Amino acid sequence: MMPTMSQVYLDGKFLPPEQARVSVFDRGFIFGDGVYEVIPVFGGRLFRLPHHLARLEASLAAIRLRNPHTVQEWKTIFTRLMAEHGTSDQSIYLQITRGVAPRDHAFPPNAIPTVFAYALPLKYPPAEQLMQGVTAVTSADIRWQRCDIKAIALLANALLRQQAIEQGAVEAILVRDGVITEGAASNIFIVSGDRLVTPPKGPYILPGITRDLVVEIARANKIACEEKPVGIEALRTADEVWLTSSTKEILPITRIDGRPVGAGKPGPMHARMFALYKEYKQAFIQGKVE
Repeated sequence: MMPTMSQVYLDGKFLPPEQARVSVFDRGFIFGDGVYEVIPVFGGRLFRLPHHLARLEASLAAIRLRNPHTVQEWKTIFTRLMAEHGTSDQSIYLQITRGVAPRDHAFPPNAIPTVFAYALPLKYPPAEQLMQGVTAVTSADIRWQRCDIKAIALLANALLRQQAIEQGAVEAILVRDGVITEGAASNIFIVSGDRLVTPPKGPYILPGITRDLVVEIARANKIACEEKPVGIEALRTADEVWLTSSTKEILPITRIDGRPVGAGKPGPMHARMFALYKEYKQAFIQGKVE
């Protein structure tokens, strides 16, 4: 079933989704040649927009594609899409591909990007997942070597996530050479004693906006937080494990590969961090922080 919305943005036009058409020769369709962003909206305000646009710019630069819009032009597009859902929590999905060209692996000269965006109400994890935690499995990280690019070519991620779902889990925690990278669609934190640890940024993880905010909030509140490699044994002996993303926020993982994490229930550090995160979000809605 298609999501319910009255309009989408496609290449300079706002139109009903059923009227939106992209060429079968678009390189996004043929090669997965493009990037994307997902931007939450709280209280009618685009959450951490400069951070999302900076990541978008980095992804575009990495695939050598020009940014088709200025910051103000993006704001104008997003604001019109947001209007349909008022001040309810929602998210903007944005996708940019290299555009239409004859099928050839080489980049076409003078490519005109295809730009597509829409807004939808934000779907939060069920309340019981926050109260009880979720299950994850570990999986070999079979993806490429530029996971820091938020690319639309997500087949490996989709396969890994599907394998997790078929094992009754919510997420796959990816392991490369004995070290945790991230989730199939999230970043990972572990809690050891009174210390947070999350894998460092690099080519094998996507620099998550929520991940960075959790690190920022922790340090602002004198919670020890390290960005360093997390081995598989450290994951298995952690007191708490969390996943973070723009749509799942901070979600506790209480079982991994069929074994309980710590006490097998959401821990006190998660309760503290999630409360601090909600305080930050409320301050943002009130215009007290950007």
